[in-house]
Amino acid sequence: MPNPSDAVTSYLLAKDGNRPFLMKRAFAEDAELDMVVKTDAISFPSSAKGIAAIEDILVRRFGADYENVFTFCLAEAPAAASVNFSCHWLVGMSVKANGQLRVGCGRYDWRFGSQGRVEKLVITIDLMKVLPPDTVPVSMDWLSALPYPWCSPERALRHAPAFEQLSDIKAYLTQAGPIAPTP
Repeated sequence: MPNPSDAVTSYLLAKDGNRPFLMKRAFAEDAELDMVVKTDAISFPSSAKGIAAIEDILVRRFGADYENVFTFCLAEAPAAASVNFSCHWLVGMSVKANGQLRVGCGRYDWRFGSQGRVEKLVITIDLMKVLPPDTVPVSMDWLSALPYPWCSPERALRHAPAFEQLSDIKAYLTQAGPIAPTP
């Protein structure tokens, strides 16, 4: 039986690697997804119900537009008995159509069922920065060197590229401490 850490890792591997088959390891059949998007730099539907709809939004459609995706949970993995888990996240990816780099951050709020799979996920996208294609090589070198998928904000900041466009992301990471557990 999967545990919450396995479910989160399976989700990230599915989304980042465009592997829809892994979503069944992460999500319950009737799982719910809510998206809170606080930026105009990316768009998603506000909600989805059921693993097929979630898979379509977070893997298939996402994978059609983005490549070189690295998503990090900026926390320690949840305990095996966790029912709720919240953490900040960092993502970097390139746009297939034009080669631009996107770097963003936000928050995940997970609720796990008795089988260790996700029953509800709220994804909040707080920031998403768009950088020119010539920033991709340095940024991918940075992201691919980080421990995947669990990484401390301090480690993510340590070798972050010195691009001015990342100043808001760096400020977010500086403030991204642990999130208090919810009952």
